[in-house]
Amino acid sequence: MRLGMVGLGRMGANMARRLMRGGHEVVVTDRSADAVKALASEGAIPSTSLDDFVSKLGSPRIAWLMIPAGDATESTVQALSQKMKAGDALIDGGNSYFKDDVRRAKSLREKGLHYVDVGTSGGVWGLERGYCMMIGGPKEVVEQLDPIFKTLAPGRGDIPRTPGREKMSGTAEEGYIYCGPSGAGHFVKMVHNGIEYGIMQAYAEGFDIFRNANKPELPKDEQYNLNLPDIAEVWRRGSVISSWLLDLTAMALAENPTLSEYSGFVQDSGEGRWTIQAAIDEAVPVDVLSAALFVRFRSRQGHTFAEQMLSAMRQKFGGHVEPATAKKSA
Repeated sequence: MRLGMVGLGRMGANMARRLMRGGHEVVVTDRSADAVKALASEGAIPSTSLDDFVSKLGSPRIAWLMIPAGDATESTVQALSQKMKAGDALIDGGNSYFKDDVRRAKSLREKGLHYVDVGTSGGVWGLERGYCMMIGGPKEVVEQLDPIFKTLAPGRGDIPRTPGREKMSGTAEEGYIYCGPSGAGHFVKMVHNGIEYGIMQAYAEGFDIFRNANKPELPKDEQYNLNLPDIAEVWRRGSVISSWLLDLTAMALAENPTLSEYSGFVQDSGEGRWTIQAAIDEAVPVDVLSAALFVRFRSRQGHTFAEQMLSAMRQKFGGHVEPATAKKSA
C-alpha cells in the first residue's frame, strides 16, 4: 500500500522504515528538511510541503500522523482535512486525548473523511521489535487498513501462547487490536500508560530501598551493600516480576549502577493525568496510578534515586531526554 507519514521523530521515522521494509510505499514529510532527506535516501518518497505530500499519496489517500499531541496534531489534522477528499483516511498514531478523537472524527465525518486513532507503544525499539497498537475508528475502515497494522505489529514471535487462546480469534496475538469506535484506541493506550507509570514507580521505589540498605543509621548487622545490577539481572531470569521495563532497568544499571547521568527530573506526557481523570469520571479508585503521577510532579522539586531510575527507564524505552534545566539544577 502507499501511505504518508507526517512527523519523522523518534517513532515516526522508524515506523516509516518498518513499513518500507514490509513492502509499502511511504511518502514522508516533516518540519526538518534533513529528516525528510534522510528517509528519502532509504527509499521513502520525499515531499516539500503538505500540498506536495497530499499530491503524492495514493487513492484513497492515507496519512499517518506521528507528531506531538495537542496543538501540533490539531493544526495538522485541520490542514490536511482541507486538502484531502471524501474517502481518504487520517490516522493519528500519537498520544492524543481520546475526547479529542471523538470530536475530530465527527468533524471529519461531515466531510466524508475517515479518522482512525491508534495508540502506539514500542518507543525507540519498535523498528526491530514492532509496535503494539490499540486501534479505534470505523471498523470497516480499520479492516481496510489492516495490511499497514500487520506490517508495523510485532507478530507472534516466540512468545508462548496463552493457554486457552487457541479458542479465540482476532489479531491480539499479532500485537494489535481493534478496540472500538473513535477514541477507543487512544483510551486503551491512555490507561496503558497510566499503568506504566505505576509499574515504573514500583520498580524505582524498590531499588531505592536497596540503595539505602547500607545507611549508617541502620543497625550494623542489618546493613547490606547490595549489587543493584545483579539484582535487576537475576529478576529477569524466572522472576514473577520480570518484564521489558525490568530488562531496560537492568540495562541502565549495568551501564552505570549509580545512574549519575540522570538528575531524577521526571516528565509526564499527559496520559497519566488523563487516566486519573477517566477514573474520576467513572468513580474508580486508582490509588497506585494517582500516587505514581504525583511522584512525577514532586520529582521536579527534589530528586531521589527512585526518580533517577524512572528517568533512566524513560530514556531507555522511549528515548526521552531530561530537559537541560533539570541537569543544571541537579
